[in-house]
Amino acid sequence: MGRTGVDPLIYLDYNATAPVRPEALAATTKALTAVGNASSVHAAGRDAALAVNQARERVAALLACSPNELIFTSGATEANNLALRSAARPGQSLVISAVEHPAVTEAAVAVADAAGSKVHTVGVHRDGTLRLEELEEALATSPALVSIMAANNETGVLSDLDLVVKIAHEAGALVHSDATQLVGRLPIDLRRLQLDLLSLSGHKFGAPQGVGILYVRRGTMPAIRPLVHGGGHERGRRPGTLNVPGIVGLGAAAEAAARCLDQEAARIRSLRDRFETAVMTALPGTRRNGHPDLRLPGVASLTFDGLPADAMLAAMPAIAASEGSACAAGAMEPSRVLLAMGLSRDEAECTIRFSLGYATTADDIDSAIRHVIDAARRVHAALYPNTTTTASGTARGQEGPRRHDA
Repeated sequence: MGRTGVDPLIYLDYNATAPVRPEALAATTKALTAVGNASSVHAAGRDAALAVNQARERVAALLACSPNELIFTSGATEANNLALRSAARPGQSLVISAVEHPAVTEAAVAVADAAGSKVHTVGVHRDGTLRLEELEEALATSPALVSIMAANNETGVLSDLDLVVKIAHEAGALVHSDATQLVGRLPIDLRRLQLDLLSLSGHKFGAPQGVGILYVRRGTMPAIRPLVHGGGHERGRRPGTLNVPGIVGLGAAAEAAARCLDQEAARIRSLRDRFETAVMTALPGTRRNGHPDLRLPGVASLTFDGLPADAMLAAMPAIAASEGSACAAGAMEPSRVLLAMGLSRDEAECTIRFSLGYATTADDIDSAIRHVIDAARRVHAALYPNTTTTASGTARGQEGPRRHDA
């Protein structure tokens, strides 16, 4: 992963998309050279169908569920829409959290409007964890569905899905989780967890972009209502010719992730902690966002005091990181996730998300530490010229402007 004439790119944006795993690339490439529609009855079609079924089994093994509980989609956005549309009931509300991905928040509003119902939003604490007392209050409205993400895409904070499922089921509501950031990074056991629906995108853990899954727990879910019409694919629940190469790549990525999930998570967590400690030690004004322990192993959301994220990113072109959700790139408003956690607008605008993954190395992290610290000092010098900076990064002298206006 390099660029001509400049420092090699250090990729720390796995929450946006992970590099395609070698196993997935090989499997996808091989599938691309084969011919055959998985719905055709001739030999080529049967071979394609067999490849799809093998991929379904591999994803089911990663999720600890039955293969026939999985519906292939184009990604989690489609899966989220399919789940919420199918679970909605006229007059019954939907319950979501204040930090959901737009693929859930916008879908929930659209579905509720169509059903003549409401969306209840549950807040979070300063550390990003769910306000369970607000969830219990929202459940008093007898909602059809509760949709709570498994892990936040900006902070990595984990939801207590066991408790959410217990509380929601006791109130008679179905439970869906957008698990896009969790799957392939931490273990999940759907036989034990008892979620009714779950969405994922393969590209978050090394599959090609453009393929995902909707899990539907057998025996507890109303009939899936397709978003589009025009065929009996996926047992009539998701019409359209199957993306065989993408599905095969998803299966290969799932198998590769499952092979060393615990060891990989421990290694990545160690690298992330090393990165955070070094940066926050060198730049004392830097703060970490989200619960220190209840989060994904590879996510570091850091607020650089008085240093705008866009200026920081421009000052370290060798680092691939993000101001927040990749789906919000280009938006003029600060992260609503961070605002929901109680950060000010200024703080949110000075926050960068670094996300590590399976291919991140110790050398990557050591180099990233140097780039980040150097960028922070150069941005500080440019924005606050009347101050001096100590070796540790703290400023002395006249205070410069605190707010950055684009």
